[in-house]
Amino acid sequence: MTTDSSTPRPVPTLEMVAALAGVSRATASRVVNESPKVNPDVTKLVQEAIKTLNYVPNRAARSLASRRTQAIALVVPESTAKLFTDPFFASIVQGIALNLAETDYTLTMLISSESRPEKTRRYLMGGNVDGAIIVSHHSGDHSYAHLGRALPTVFAGRPLALDATDIHYVDVDNAAGASAATEHLIARGCRTIATIAGPQDMPPGVDRLEGWRSAVTSAGLDDSLVEVGDFTPAGGAEAMRRLLDRGVAIDGLFAANDQMAAGAYTALHERGLSVPHDVAVVGFDDDYFGAGASPALTTVHQPAVEMGATMAEIIVKLIDGVHVEHITRLPTSLVVRDSA
Repeated sequence: MTTDSSTPRPVPTLEMVAALAGVSRATASRVVNESPKVNPDVTKLVQEAIKTLNYVPNRAARSLASRRTQAIALVVPESTAKLFTDPFFASIVQGIALNLAETDYTLTMLISSESRPEKTRRYLMGGNVDGAIIVSHHSGDHSYAHLGRALPTVFAGRPLALDATDIHYVDVDNAAGASAATEHLIARGCRTIATIAGPQDMPPGVDRLEGWRSAVTSAGLDDSLVEVGDFTPAGGAEAMRRLLDRGVAIDGLFAANDQMAAGAYTALHERGLSVPHDVAVVGFDDDYFGAGASPALTTVHQPAVEMGATMAEIIVKLIDGVHVEHITRLPTSLVVRDSA
């Protein structure tokens, strides 16, 4: 009697693993769940059986047993267009993914509509994930601010919440970085220093404006040369045009991110001004917008990949019940190039 080769082979089960290894199903289960209570020799037998049978543990069954989903949500409260054009997000995701690759967790990305954040919040609270990482949180949307009281949660950057004392977040010292950038312009001899600030409903926008203002006022310089952009090249160009339309002879510019600095280049060139001869420019982020600009942009480096990896590490610890400090700050550094 011949066997039809098209007949699918039975899916390996835990019982088959136990039988091949010569142990009970309970012992095989303990090995699969990485229990330290199993004799190393027995563990080796079960692992060899798993490899021989190509057995894959039933994630749903393990979730029922452990009450865990082995999934972590990455929540991005931004538009899809902004998500896929901003190198900051790509670096953050890279850091998170590289860190979680060494764990059993999978990453689920949720692009949350700012108009309907409650939909995302219901999903997060519905037992679908073990924890959440929130990137680019706006102060106008408090729906995630207290999520950490019910679900392990880590924010990328300081949330602008009225009560943020119980929130875990990873950030750089945006104010100090912006202050260092502005002080570099002052040391270079600039005396009429403008800034293109980021959105004032986002912590980096608020903190980097504060850092610029602290540096210029400490030097006794004018702190009124402020226009707000939206962290995009187009927004930076429009903000730079508004600054130039004031009729003030600006000789230095701090842009709150490299994208807006690149946009400022466009507006400056339109008016026949050169960088750095007429206006020295410093940005913030150290992404490909800065490195690819001409002249190459002096900027504040923030370690976005490391931020993502650190958030992933923290969320796993929170899920496991390990104590973690609420605030983790990573250092920035000034990268001096041709623009200043």
